[in-house]
Amino acid sequence: MSSHDTTRRAFLVRASVVAGSVAGAGLIPEAAAQNLEQHQDANAATHAPGAKHGTFFNAGDTATIIAFTERLMPGAPGKPGARDAEVVNYIDLALSGAYAELQDFYRRGLAQLDAYCRTTHKEAFVRLDAAGQDAVITALEQGKATGFTWPTAQAFFETVRTHTIEGLFADPVYGGNKNFAGWQLVGFPGGQAVYTPADLQNRQAFTRAPMIGLQSASGEGVGATGSAKPTT
Repeated sequence: MSSHDTTRRAFLVRASVVAGSVAGAGLIPEAAAQNLEQHQDANAATHAPGAKHGTFFNAGDTATIIAFTERLMPGAPGKPGARDAEVVNYIDLALSGAYAELQDFYRRGLAQLDAYCRTTHKEAFVRLDAAGQDAVITALEQGKATGFTWPTAQAFFETVRTHTIEGLFADPVYGGNKNFAGWQLVGFPGGQAVYTPADLQNRQAFTRAPMIGLQSASGEGVGATGSAKPTT
C-alpha cells in the first residue's frame, strides 16, 4: 500500500469519529503576539475592497489551508481529495457564518503554525515538500510543535481535521463536497426522494445516479450526474 493510500485510509477511518468542540482561552507571548499582528495586518490588506480571496481567508491563509487539508486527505488519480472537494471553500464560508466565533482561533492558529514552520523548517508550511508538511502535521497532532499557546497545537490540528471531514461530507450547498466528491467516496446517495426496495435491502455503496443535495431541492440546476453547481 502506498503512503498516499495509507494517508487516505487513515483519514477516512478517523472521519468516523469527529473531534469534539475546542474550549479554553489564554494570552499568547509577546513574540507570538507580534507574529499574529503581522498576520492580521496581511489579512486586512488582502481583504481590501475588490479583493477576491474568499469571505474570511486571505490569499496566504487559503494556500495554507488548501495544503494542510490536502495532506490530511490527499487526492489520487480517480480518488478526489480535499482540494478536489474544495474543502477550503467550506471552511472559509463557515468562518464567515456558523463558525464566526472561531475566527480568532484560526487567525492565531495559522500565525503560530507559520512561526513554528519558519523556526523549525526555515520555510512557510506551503513551501515544504509533502514529507515536511506531514512532519509538521504529526508534530501538531502529538502536541510536540513548539510555540503554540492558544490554540494549542493539538486543538488546532483537531479542529482543522474536523472541518476537513465536514467539508468533504457535508451537503455541497455549504461550499465543500464539490460534485459530491466525498459522498462518492463512501457511496452515500444524498436525500433521495424515492428508494427502490432493492436500495433499501442493499448493503453495498450507492452507485446509481443521481446523488441528490439540498441545492437541487431548492431549485438550483444539477448536472446529468446529479452534481450540484459549485458554490463560490
